[in-house]
Amino acid sequence: MPPNLNSNDYYEMLGCRRSDNDAALKKAYRKLAVKWHPDKNPGNDEATNNFQKISEAYAVLSDAKKRKMYDQYGIDGVNAADQMPDDHVPQNGGGGFRPHTHGHGGGPGHMSPQEAEQFFSMFFGGSDPFGGMGGNMGGHGGGGGGSMRGSMPGMQGMPGMQGMPGMQGMPGMQGMPGMQGMHGGSFGGGMPGGSFGGGMPGGSFGGGMPRQQPKRYDSIPPDTIVSLKGLVSAAHLNGDRGTVRQYVPSSGRYVVELEDSDETMSVKPSNILQHVHMKVQGIASKPALNGQTGTVIAWNPSSERYSIYVMALKKVVSMKPINVVLENGTVGQVAGLASKPELNGKWGTVKNWIPETNKYDLQLSADKIIRIRVENVRV
Repeated sequence: MPPNLNSNDYYEMLGCRRSDNDAALKKAYRKLAVKWHPDKNPGNDEATNNFQKISEAYAVLSDAKKRKMYDQYGIDGVNAADQMPDDHVPQNGGGGFRPHTHGHGGGPGHMSPQEAEQFFSMFFGGSDPFGGMGGNMGGHGGGGGGSMRGSMPGMQGMPGMQGMPGMQGMPGMQGMPGMQGMHGGSFGGGMPGGSFGGGMPGGSFGGGMPRQQPKRYDSIPPDTIVSLKGLVSAAHLNGDRGTVRQYVPSSGRYVVELEDSDETMSVKPSNILQHVHMKVQGIASKPALNGQTGTVIAWNPSSERYSIYVMALKKVVSMKPINVVLENGTVGQVAGLASKPELNGKWGTVKNWIPETNKYDLQLSADKIIRIRVENVRV
């Protein structure tokens, strides 16, 4: 059942049934708390209010004593549970306890923003709530990139083609040598020679050789964690997270699998925010932040700043794009480029960051790499 944040019922707020186990409640809170977290929704009072509701609902239902009292007597049972020792919780309605209201019509009050944030931090502990599904940094990475490198990483050569089985095969084709990379890096060892096999059995053709799709540099890699934004026809899904499964060149859209669901959606690139990993650089007023790593959790178009969750500090910091260095392998969009405006809106893969000039080598296609300022690449 979908969550109902207009309800006064804790289970309905989380989109859960009263029969759901602790794991289901935990999964529901994790998903909704990340979606409505105030730092992910800067300046959105509705998000802050929803975050408080969700946090209070799960704080009650994740406590065995309070959940039992809530199931039997509602919110007033929760108030009474705080005053009762563990061994005095009524069983099956026993114990003579009767609910009574406290002037709020039976509906729940809400945690303060500070209490909700403290509960959120305790729930996720030392993990990054925004960096991956389930609050883990591992698994689905931000953009498939590796660690920050001083040179452009080499590309692996294409494997040789397998021969067609059968009578007397053609000799194997030799692989192409690797191309030299930029700035001391290298493209890998080239295409190793494959071999066509021993011929065609019975003089008949087999199933044929699969056609290899060319590598794209202008599309977000599969398994990238994203949030949906700006949806009109399905506005209730804005803020929901998902995983990129594939890019469809014919439509220019991505297939995104929604979190904790088998449901997929076809969405435009403009309706996706990538939760990619980055490194902080160039902040003179707070030099202790420089070199820290974090996760992009939001983009504020009015201020043109990212909200970055800094793992070591366990807090969110607002940063200009010029102070955000994306990982190699991240796919970003060119924006605000005055010298070559025809490139604005193009997508490319970050191949290398040059700290001396604070620029990227951005690969737009198999044969085109541009050097561009950090602040002119957005995710």
